[in-house]
Amino acid sequence: MNYEGRERDKQRARARARSKPSGASEKFRICNVRYLNSVPFRSLKCLDWVDYQECLPSECARRLNEGEADLACIPLAEFAQHGGYTSLPFGIVSHGKVDSVLLLSEQPLEELDTICVDSASQTSVALLRLLLGPQGAGRGVKFWRMGAEDAFERIGGSVGALLIGNSAYHARGSLPHELDLSQRWFELTGLPFVFAVWAMRPEVFKEERYLELVSAFKDGIENRCFFARQWADEEQTDRDAAVNYVESCISYELDEDALFGAKEFLKRGSASGLLPQQYGITCLSAEADSSENLPNPAAFRSLDSILADSSSGKRISISDALRIASEASLADLCMASDERRKALHPGGEVSYIVDRNINYTNVCNVYCRFCAFYSAPGKEGGYVLSKDEIGRKIEEMLSAGGIQILLQGGLHPELGIEYYEDLFRWMKTKYPINLHALSADEIWHIARVSDLSIDQVLTRLISAGLGSLPGGGAEILIDSVRRRIARLKTTSEEWLEVHRSAHRLGITSTCTMMFGVQETWRDRVNHMHKLRRLQDETGGYTAFIAWPYQEERGATRLRKGNTSAIEYLRVQALGRLFLDNIANIQSSWVTMGSGIGQLALFFGANDFGSVMFEENVVSSAGTTYSMNADSIERHILEAGFVPFRRDVHYNNLSAAQQSA
Repeated sequence: MNYEGRERDKQRARARARSKPSGASEKFRICNVRYLNSVPFRSLKCLDWVDYQECLPSECARRLNEGEADLACIPLAEFAQHGGYTSLPFGIVSHGKVDSVLLLSEQPLEELDTICVDSASQTSVALLRLLLGPQGAGRGVKFWRMGAEDAFERIGGSVGALLIGNSAYHARGSLPHELDLSQRWFELTGLPFVFAVWAMRPEVFKEERYLELVSAFKDGIENRCFFARQWADEEQTDRDAAVNYVESCISYELDEDALFGAKEFLKRGSASGLLPQQYGITCLSAEADSSENLPNPAAFRSLDSILADSSSGKRISISDALRIASEASLADLCMASDERRKALHPGGEVSYIVDRNINYTNVCNVYCRFCAFYSAPGKEGGYVLSKDEIGRKIEEMLSAGGIQILLQGGLHPELGIEYYEDLFRWMKTKYPINLHALSADEIWHIARVSDLSIDQVLTRLISAGLGSLPGGGAEILIDSVRRRIARLKTTSEEWLEVHRSAHRLGITSTCTMMFGVQETWRDRVNHMHKLRRLQDETGGYTAFIAWPYQEERGATRLRKGNTSAIEYLRVQALGRLFLDNIANIQSSWVTMGSGIGQLALFFGANDFGSVMFEENVVSSAGTTYSMNADSIERHILEAGFVPFRRDVHYNNLSAAQQSA
């Protein structure tokens, strides 16, 4: 049957289904890439037990990682990062020139100092970094991640853009210099390149449906010209060119040569530190008809080998991290994370900073379910501190040897960019402080109120005196969790985009995780994975801080998760092992108390946080731990470590003062 006829039959079947009561069984969720190179896989829509969707490659990977999809076409680099998926014998493969993964520029490659990269796929970015080699890294080439349209618009002079998929296909031939990444890979290795694979979570495998899936894949590949013409009509572009592309530029089956090319890329990426240590890629057979054919990724490596790798600084996958979370004893986690801390921070030194937290307003229109601090706009109890009040707090901090103000507040609907510019300039002109200010949500709020872009807001605030960005508001960077606990807050990608922009504009930030709101361990690890991936891209995070949700006196309707001291220590230790590219881990004694704060130093932490002059958000929930500088130093010494004062960049101020 041709596909035109099949589509008509499918529409009739849908109409019949709408007239019947819905069944008890859920649909099998499939997520395909929204590009020309993946259109043959639209054949999967013909399976009546499938919920089929299309989106960008990075979104396909996110949905699979976060349990919103059962089977997805994901970038090979994402497959490597996870480590626990099973690959079906289908993917997106090129044997030379591909025309849809291109580095475009006005100047030759060797004259570029900045490359804007399409944020939709990590594989192409990792491939470009490999192709640039040490020469590119040695020249200090900067990579800026953004949407495809913005990346293309920034091309000019020494700035190039890496585009993938439809945007690359439409842009080919438009600029003087064009590097086809797949062609360069083939020239260097003689191997095909695998851009994406069809990955499935092993627990959803059902042998009675597998052969039907395989048949649908093969039907789509056989009828790829039909789907290419359909896509060309949707895009209002040339039909013949689209047909030629799917016939000559792309192959779709993971044969022996393709798998060899994929393994070579994973090996080189791992050796270069771009990808985690991998145990390879294993595919199901196209003839598989039994779950006996399904590999067990967990059996490939022992828990001891995973702990040994992570404690020595080798990158571990999401699957490895979940193994550690579920199987490692507290003693094993302590030894592994402590060993990693010692390697990064020899000498037993533990840092702390003397600063002050100032909550300049408690007026907020976001109404997070876990927050007891905010006051709704117009309600009694709302405040905005005056400059005199803020000044008195700063002077108290300076008299105690402090160097930094942590300035955060609610999302006040009437405070725009001009308010913050005026406040920041006044603070920086009058006082010798670093301004560590505003959460990502506050930055987004200012942008909305002032009708500005994130880059414009940050540029103006930096000019006014902003020195660094705190990591507040991250909570759990999983959108399904965020919608449940703080539905009006930024999405996970919006939160990350603020930090990406800040790093790109030259200021650092911290990153955080508030856990214990009934998220899963997979949610926690995926949260850390997003932070690690952004740190790979920008290098702008100075520290990671995790703390448990506090509910004792909060205005909350959330049921508390597992936030015991043991759970906290396990989370922090895993953070030290998984976040291999973030040097500093902060103990959260503010929420856990001084004793657990000391114990956290043996579970990967190398920083004791801040002297607590004032804190209103956590204390509003009923937690009232506080310490001055002498008390912090005493606790660090009692635990057997050497304390030193630091600045926001973790420079040793004690050593600097002694040498002076």
